[in-house]
Amino acid sequence: MTDHARAVIIGGGVGGTSIAYHLTELGWTDIVLVDRAELTSGSTFHSAGLVGQLRSSVTLTKMMMYGVELYRRLAVETGTDPSWHEVGSLRLASTKERLEELRRQVGWAKTFGLPLELISAAEAQERFPLMTTDGVLGAVYLPTDGWLDPSGLAQALAAGARKRGAKIQTHSRVVAITTAGGRVTGIEVERRGGERQTIASDVVVNAGGMFAPEIGRLAGVTVPIIPIAHEYLFTEAIPGAGPGLPTMRDPDNLCYFREEVGGLCMGGYERNPAPWSLDGVPADFNGKLLAPDWPRFEEIMAGAIRRVPAIADAGVSRMINGPEGFTPDNEFILGESEVRGFFVAAGFCAHGIAGAGGIGRQVASWIVDGEPELDLWKMDIRRFGAHYRSQAFTLARTTEVYQTYYDIHYPNEERQAGRPLRLSPTYETLAELGAAFGEKSGWERPNWFESNAADGDESLRPRGWAGMHWSAAIGAEALATRRAAGLFDETSFAKIEVVGPGAVAFLQRLCANDVDVPVGRIVYTQLLNRRGGIECDLTVTRVTGDRFLMITGTAVGQHDLSWLRRHLPGDGSVLINDLTSGRVCFALWGPHARDILAPVTRDDISDAAFPYLTAQAITVGSVPVYALRVTYVGELGWELYAHTEFGLALWETLWNAGRPHGMVAAGYRAIDALRLEKGYRVWSSDITPDETPFEAGLGFAVQLDRGDFVGRDALVAAKAAGPRKRLRCLVLDDPRSVCLGNEPVRIDGEVAGRVTSGGYGFAVDKSIAYAYLPPSVGVGSHGEVDVFGEWIGFEVAREPLWDPAGARIRA
Repeated sequence: MTDHARAVIIGGGVGGTSIAYHLTELGWTDIVLVDRAELTSGSTFHSAGLVGQLRSSVTLTKMMMYGVELYRRLAVETGTDPSWHEVGSLRLASTKERLEELRRQVGWAKTFGLPLELISAAEAQERFPLMTTDGVLGAVYLPTDGWLDPSGLAQALAAGARKRGAKIQTHSRVVAITTAGGRVTGIEVERRGGERQTIASDVVVNAGGMFAPEIGRLAGVTVPIIPIAHEYLFTEAIPGAGPGLPTMRDPDNLCYFREEVGGLCMGGYERNPAPWSLDGVPADFNGKLLAPDWPRFEEIMAGAIRRVPAIADAGVSRMINGPEGFTPDNEFILGESEVRGFFVAAGFCAHGIAGAGGIGRQVASWIVDGEPELDLWKMDIRRFGAHYRSQAFTLARTTEVYQTYYDIHYPNEERQAGRPLRLSPTYETLAELGAAFGEKSGWERPNWFESNAADGDESLRPRGWAGMHWSAAIGAEALATRRAAGLFDETSFAKIEVVGPGAVAFLQRLCANDVDVPVGRIVYTQLLNRRGGIECDLTVTRVTGDRFLMITGTAVGQHDLSWLRRHLPGDGSVLINDLTSGRVCFALWGPHARDILAPVTRDDISDAAFPYLTAQAITVGSVPVYALRVTYVGELGWELYAHTEFGLALWETLWNAGRPHGMVAAGYRAIDALRLEKGYRVWSSDITPDETPFEAGLGFAVQLDRGDFVGRDALVAAKAAGPRKRLRCLVLDDPRSVCLGNEPVRIDGEVAGRVTSGGYGFAVDKSIAYAYLPPSVGVGSHGEVDVFGEWIGFEVAREPLWDPAGARIRA
């Protein structure tokens, strides 16, 4: 029996076998895959097998596209046929809103070179003759989609891994995961006869599917997955259901279809999901199904008959009711956990068959190279905070995901399940002021204050989707901040303290900018990966000689904390503390900010005494405050930090001081409009691990001449070679056409990039978008952007559009 391996993979479904396949492809042949029963005996064997490529994010789409490339060649390469059927796919629209969604998808597909075509209902029926066109307004067709046999896929991947030296050990149930010093050291399994086996390894991958939470607990790692019973059926033979029939999804009827041996496979996502076995998956639930639940399936059946009437008279050969692992946000859970060397690849949310190829490739590269090839933050296990240790919260969020699986998810949509959870001390006060709350990382945050809507201009509502989840209050708050002042509750911002005798050297090693500055100085910087891509985007304030305060976004706090902790020296010279919940943050920004703050503090806040990008301890009213003169909206002002117990008193002091000056309470949607005017970037959309600071227009925050730091060599090479692309500011010809992100951008008739973020600038009265374009596309260039099927002209503008000299922030 094997007692040591370079990597151990737990789970023999499509995820685990794909990781084994790709690790061996990268030269790691000393690996062992263990499964509690037989390969595919978890969820893989009862998956429907549909493979669709176009998804809601760049990364996921690229992963799915790679999967299709892989599935095409597996049979020849491995000698095991996954039964890949490249028959194409249809997606129907039965409402005006759904047709708009399809038009947006057609534009999105262009940026990948996917041949997605918008077709009529009659053209859809030509491809899928069994469907009725009743109510169908249109459809999209992608000829390179298809379906396969999930068990065959896993067996083909396993065969490929075996050929390159991987060992696969079935009937080996993991009963312990050993760790030492925060690192994984191996596993212990129980074999079929009851004997125990220990396998030492520095890398263990939890690819246990719906068993992943149980496996994670063995290592002290929370894996927030809920098994939900998913149903579909196979019909008897139906005339017209031939082998070349495309797959078809009809989201308005909650159902999907594919051909199966002259009949149809049909399933869907009902509104009353059935979470299963919340107290733990039974130990003997291997290769098993649940009893059919026909009453729960009635909603899907009714929709299927509306679309394919022949289903009503077709005999049902088999009903499949099998549990699959779903996550709270419907994204995969991938990556290295807080236990070093312990990786997770689970929670595939019923699209793991389509994603298996990409999952295996990315996790394998993560293990071998220390980083994945793509930006996987939306799938990264680190995105989940401590509140996901609550099964009740995880269940509420996951159930909502399943219920709304086929809904149209408009930009800026707010989820409702599990709220409210994390509250600023001002929550009740803000609610009384008319706050329309959104949620991020469990925090309730004001998107806008509806009480300000009367001062806004309803005629500025953008057309189409951009006008959904919108209020005239957004413009009122943005303009009030430009003209007087806005008071923003930013308590949810992540606040990270780095302290210790090794803190300076530690941060100098990680930051692209020079943070060895005098006490009280604020430095804007990026933290880079080895490729020079941007992993973190934040400010660093030197509080004392060996104490630093890092401020980063709400949604990326867990990511940035993990990145820092991953690079900690082992000598104990640096400590990292998460101060987020212990401090409030109120941002006071606007031309009247000093006039508002000065009367409530005895400290000198003049520009001479308190210049831009510095920090000081001051007192505001009766509250001790650490004040940072910094801005994310392009106006004079401060971020004011205080211990949480002082939060309400600090807000009331500022509120009472600001009202006579025209100050308003303002929300995050106003911040987004203001930052676009000023050209401030957002990590995960405008800047990601795939772009360098030079490409993102952030070269001013890089100091190459101060010594070595992570990513420096890559930046030196990138600077010598010249940028692959540049982030450009686009001003659209039509102010009411507002980009939402991912729209294709065309230069000289050719797609040259995609929008990273967009919105309306109320102070400049322009529709603004940002996009990476070829370096040759300079300021003054013209092109077009596809906004819901209509090509809108734009000009590449010099940025920032607002206060280009920066006089206002230094006033």
